[in-house]
Amino acid sequence: MIGPLKDLFCKPDGNEQHSLQQTRRLAAAALLVEVARADFTQDAAEEQSMASLLTNTLGLDPAEVDALMSRADEAVDEATSLYEFTRLVNEHYDASGKRALIQSMWQVAFADASLDKYEEHLIRRVAELIYLPHEDFIRTKHAARSAAEQHTG
Repeated sequence: MIGPLKDLFCKPDGNEQHSLQQTRRLAAAALLVEVARADFTQDAAEEQSMASLLTNTLGLDPAEVDALMSRADEAVDEATSLYEFTRLVNEHYDASGKRALIQSMWQVAFADASLDKYEEHLIRRVAELIYLPHEDFIRTKHAARSAAEQHTG
C-alpha cells in the first residue's frame, strides 16, 4: 500500500532513467487525480479526460494508463500534502512542462462542464508551489476553458 508513495521519493540509480520517467508520470497523474477529487465527486467525464491526457501526452496504451491511474489513486490516498508531488515537479519539470501540467489540470477541472471553486483553488495552489508565473496560470486556464467550450459547444 505504501509502495506508490515510496516510489515518489526513491531516487533512481544512475542508469535507471525509466524509473525516473515513471516517477514523473506518477506525480503528474496524482495531481490530475487530486483535481478530479477536489470537488468531492470524481465523475466519468473527469476520468475520461485524465485517461485521454495521459494517453495523448505520454503515449501510453490503455493498460498502462489504467495501471498508472491505479498507482496514482493509491499515492493520493496515502499522501499527506501536495508537497509530495509538487517537489518532484519542481525537481524534474522545466517551465514548459510545468505549464503543460497546469493546463492538463485545468482540462480535468473543465471536463465535467463545471469548474468548482475547490478545483480552482487546488490548481492555484499547485501553480504557486511549482513557481508557475501567474500569467501562465491565467493563460492555461483560458486555453483549457476555450477548449472545453469548443468540445461541448
